[in-house]
Amino acid sequence: MGVKNLWDVLEQCKKTLPLHHLHNKRVCIDLSCWIVQLQNVNKSHCPINNKLYLASLFHRLRALIALNCSLIFVTDGSIPAIKLCTYRRRLNLRPEAQDGANSHSQNLSSLKRNMGSEFSCMIKEAKLLGLALGVPCLDGIEEAEAQCALLNLESLCDGCFSSDSDTFLFGARTVYRDICLGEGGHVVCYEMDDIERQLGFGRNSLISLALLLGSDYTQGVRGLGLEAACQIVKSVGDNDILRKIASEGLSFTRKKKNSKKQGQVKCNDKETTLSCKVNMNGGIQNSQTDDQYLRVVEAYMSPKCHSADSDVVHRALVQRPFQHEQLQMLCSRFFEWPPEKTDEYILPKIAERDLRRFAYLRSTSSQLDVNIPMKEVPVKCPVSAIIKRRKVHGRECFEVLWEELYGIKSSVVPSDLVESACPEKIKEFDDKRALEKKNQRKSRPTKSGKQCSLTEIDQKLQHLLLDIELGSESSPMASREVISDQMPTATEVNFMNRDPPIILDSYCRATMLCQETDITAPKHEVIDLLSPSPQVQSRVVSRCTQMNDQHITIIDLSESETERSPEHVRKARELRLFLASIRDDFN
Repeated sequence: MGVKNLWDVLEQCKKTLPLHHLHNKRVCIDLSCWIVQLQNVNKSHCPINNKLYLASLFHRLRALIALNCSLIFVTDGSIPAIKLCTYRRRLNLRPEAQDGANSHSQNLSSLKRNMGSEFSCMIKEAKLLGLALGVPCLDGIEEAEAQCALLNLESLCDGCFSSDSDTFLFGARTVYRDICLGEGGHVVCYEMDDIERQLGFGRNSLISLALLLGSDYTQGVRGLGLEAACQIVKSVGDNDILRKIASEGLSFTRKKKNSKKQGQVKCNDKETTLSCKVNMNGGIQNSQTDDQYLRVVEAYMSPKCHSADSDVVHRALVQRPFQHEQLQMLCSRFFEWPPEKTDEYILPKIAERDLRRFAYLRSTSSQLDVNIPMKEVPVKCPVSAIIKRRKVHGRECFEVLWEELYGIKSSVVPSDLVESACPEKIKEFDDKRALEKKNQRKSRPTKSGKQCSLTEIDQKLQHLLLDIELGSESSPMASREVISDQMPTATEVNFMNRDPPIILDSYCRATMLCQETDITAPKHEVIDLLSPSPQVQSRVVSRCTQMNDQHITIIDLSESETERSPEHVRKARELRLFLASIRDDFN
């Protein structure tokens, strides 16, 4: 579609730009070109009834919406009269029908399209999906790419999405030929400024190439190759080429009779062979008159379009609202998606778009030297708070909490977007994290007097000592004993001393079955609290003896752990740790 081999001529001007190049831009979309692209993918993977092309269109739109890219669908109107020959040829009509149309095309008017065809129905579905997403549609009078080019030429949009190369011939300055989504997403872009600077071809030169090579409006000059056509146009120059065609037709393309009929030329680093058929006058044969070429020039220079100041165009430029319920209904109808799945796809993108709009508003204000605090901005910031930092495909991101927005609670957005939109939220998040880390640091233990009384400490100590006494019974080195109900125990703890010893008197009345051995045992045991593993100053063997008609059990805390039961060892260790904690508190 478009001018034959023109994309090959423009290949060296092609630029591959990252997808975020389109953020905050307004672009027109030649909807027919997109549907043709997606339809071909659909046919190669599944039946057309599965509507894969429509789902692919949905994902393209939501990716561009997230970039705050204002989109305008532009559709084809009637078929121009000058294009009827090409149109019928594409429909594989009989040759005689083509010849009749060719001889009388100048007397025909434009032909209305069949709105009931399968392709027209696909266009209608795409328009419904776009309107639910807030994408307006501008129905062209004739060629959609001509309407897109006019909007771009009049600076009403920043570029056009079209795969028709004749978009430049209608006056477009920036054309996006293709788009790729996913990780490393990009767009293929051609700028008229690059074409003029690198190739020396302006709009007039490109129209001349269409006349020589052939396009939707003309079959071109038979036998004329790509390289030869480019050399002819360059030799005349962009300013004079159309005027020369208007005055002389294509007679200036005649060659000398002795010129070679065949030659090897290079175009875009590819060698091609061109064969020129020379007629009796030495000119190149062509099947069209000079008058027909003038009509082609007129069709490109003055296409039938809605003017830039028309009401139709103004309505298309107005921002449309996002229709949440309508989109859910369409996705259920077209793709059989539940509402939850539709929301999962689109709501994070809508939220990101709103955040980009907020960032663009603040950036514009800053450029005008108007620095408004975030709380005083007329539009409320869509971010409520930052939840945490994330990393997605190696890119720094934030998981943010949104304000009330169609029910969405949180999603992940790029960190640079949050920084440009609401740096205050980042500062709040960092301050909160710093405070949490400070609170999580282990603080120095407070004085035990503030935590518990000395009486409680004494009770805990007695319980531990009693547990150790009972634990010693299970040791094979200890004697079995039954402790009586009355067990007078006296414990003296001097906490006022810097190195307080605990003086312990342990008397146990018991009925015991043991070997009676007369052992003179000390009445007091002194435990040093400053020692990490407190020991009894005098080693005392655990034995049962009778003193003053009373049974007395003396506990040996310094006995090696190998001679104790595991339970005894554990209780002794707990006692040492508890005593060490008391020592630390009072120090």
